[in-house]
Formats: sequence, C-alpha cells, structure tokens
Amino acid sequence: MLSENIKTLRKAKGLSQEELAVKLNVVRQTISKWEQGRSVPDSELLLALSEALETPVSTLLGEAVTEPEADDLKSISQKLEVINLQLSKRQQSWRKIAHWLFIFLAVIIVLITVVLFSLSSPYLGWNYNDPETAVLGTIFHSFEWAFVRIAPFVLIGSIIGIVMTRRKDR
Repeated sequence: MLSENIKTLRKAKGLSQEELAVKLNVVRQTISKWEQGRSVPDSELLLALSEALETPVSTLLGEAVTEPEADDLKSISQKLEVINLQLSKRQQSWRKIAHWLFIFLAVIIVLITVVLFSLSSPYLGWNYNDPETAVLGTIFHSFEWAFVRIAPFVLIGSIIGIVMTRRKDR
C-alpha cells in the first residue's frame, strides 16, 4: 500500500524518481525500492516524503491513493475550454466596442473641424463691449484654439486605434 501510494503521488505531482530523490537527498534507487515494496522509508524520510509530495503521512500509510481518472481530466479540460471561449468572446466584444468608439471619435473630430471651418471664426467680428458677448466669444475662441491644437493628435490616435482594433481574421 505504501509503495503504491508513493508511486501514485509522485506521478500525480509530475516528478520523476530522480527529482523526488534529489528533494529527499537520497539516490534514485532508494525511491525505486520504496515503490517496488523492497524497502520502506524510516520515520525521518517518511516525514520528508510527505512534505515533498505535499500529502499527510496518514495518506501515505493509509488507503490506496487513486490517480485522477481520465473522465475527471476530460471534464476539467472541457470546462477550461468553455472558459477560454468565454474569455475570447469577451475580448472580441471589447475589441469591437473600442473599434466603434475610435470610429465615432474620428467622425466627431472631422465634423467639428468642418463646422469650425465653415463658420470661419465668427466671434472675431463680435462687439466685445457687451460682457455676455465677451464671455461667449472668449469661450468660443478658447474652444477653437484648444481644438485646433489637440484635434490632430486625437485624430491620429483614433485612426491608429481603428487600425489596431480591426478584426484580425479577415
């Protein structure tokens, strides 16, 4: 029972006899003898073995340990596949949303630019003696001034965003 449990737990941890031997500071043949039932570890090595295999001593000495069945592994792999598909769909939906937001931003910038050019800065001819007109003209001029300086960078960024978020499977 001990020999079978050592072998099963070692394989479940993905360790070779050599790797387990290095962890326990023994030779590989010692591990082989334990697994074949030709010898047993002393109490010190039994404790070290339980630590190396991350299992209690009672499990090593107790009932037979079973390897995970293929059905369990298959169901786990199917669940992981479903999770990967969900994550992929979520990433695609975010990519699509970002793509359309970049397109919307580029269109808005172009429309505001067209409106500003068509108006030809009408606030320049306003009478600034009226305080309300002066405030409105200053706000309009500030918007136009900031827009003309920032919009090209935002437009270039949105075009880059459109290109970066387009569908890759075409």
